[in-house]
Amino acid sequence: MAVRKVAKPTRALQPGMKVNNPILDEAGQVLIEKGVFLDDFQIGRLLQRGIMRVYITEGEPDEYDNMYVPQFAKEQIEKNRKPDKKKVELSQAVKERVGKGIEYLFTNTKDANLAESSNNVAGELVSTILDSDAVAVDIDMLKVSDEYTFKHSVDVAAMSLIIGKSMGLTKDEMKDLGMAGLLHDLGKSQIPNEVLNKPGKLTDMEFALMKQHTLFGFKILKERGGFKDNVMMGALQHHEKMNGRGYPQGFDSSRIHKFARIIAVADVYDALVTERPYKKGFSKSTAFEMLISMGDDLDVEVMTHFKKTLIIYPVDKVVVLSNGEPARVVKNNEGYPTRPVLVSLKTGEIFDLSNDVKYASLMIPEADLEEAR
Repeated sequence: MAVRKVAKPTRALQPGMKVNNPILDEAGQVLIEKGVFLDDFQIGRLLQRGIMRVYITEGEPDEYDNMYVPQFAKEQIEKNRKPDKKKVELSQAVKERVGKGIEYLFTNTKDANLAESSNNVAGELVSTILDSDAVAVDIDMLKVSDEYTFKHSVDVAAMSLIIGKSMGLTKDEMKDLGMAGLLHDLGKSQIPNEVLNKPGKLTDMEFALMKQHTLFGFKILKERGGFKDNVMMGALQHHEKMNGRGYPQGFDSSRIHKFARIIAVADVYDALVTERPYKKGFSKSTAFEMLISMGDDLDVEVMTHFKKTLIIYPVDKVVVLSNGEPARVVKNNEGYPTRPVLVSLKTGEIFDLSNDVKYASLMIPEADLEEAR
């Protein structure tokens, strides 16, 4: 198993785990250096300081990292390599401002100027995406916070914006969609933490309360005033399903707002890949396949654009195919994010997993997809 960086909830850390990134305090001072093997005292110290997620190193060096690659294979890689579409990239300064901003919004829902504050935070993210030529997203590049709710809000907003960009939304629509994405789970600020982060299965009563977060969020936005209807509909309807089996109102496709349809896809995907105290995150590939299997729950047009914009295997990533062949990703096939084009590192053979029937049975095994989240 290759060395990989994995995000772990602090509560899930165990003595002996190796720190992958330096752990900083709120002032930017290093608490624990990269490469340190954690002990019980350090883990307790992190919890006391409210640091909720840490990147650790797992696995051993991959046998393919330093393998000999024949000249013919190198030539095939160079010849067939097509860089990924421009992906969303957030500068550290933007990450910090958006991260702090979303935390403020969730902890100050009674602020009379909530709409203005929300517009400022959303504007930072929307401008970054609108002003760039980004047309794809790899959520590993988006991390703005160690706290799930805040990270999830930004992930969903960024993915929603890229989907919206692909769908041709206007600049004004994009601004509103960005705000709706950031605020879609605002109602969870009204759910007790012992329910929100419960490690075990929710009781029927707890689940009923959790489902109320869409109504809570809508109520907050409506009471504070200054929010457009499309933003409020994103918060209210993002758990509705196209077949009418969602909540809170059980609306079918004819009554679900476009923003809610977009946010629903991003919301489900990010929830699936993210590790929580009560569940392990799925790989990006498995999450994508699960999303596809949801059929008539989700909007077909939104899913089509999501498939075009999602990057699961970045170009240049080395994987080992189900036939044991080590290969490098040289191109992603639009609309087929789990079926890229690869070049064998041993023979230079080209594997086009989406268009060549010879390779229809070849897969990239699950083990190669457990990346940092």
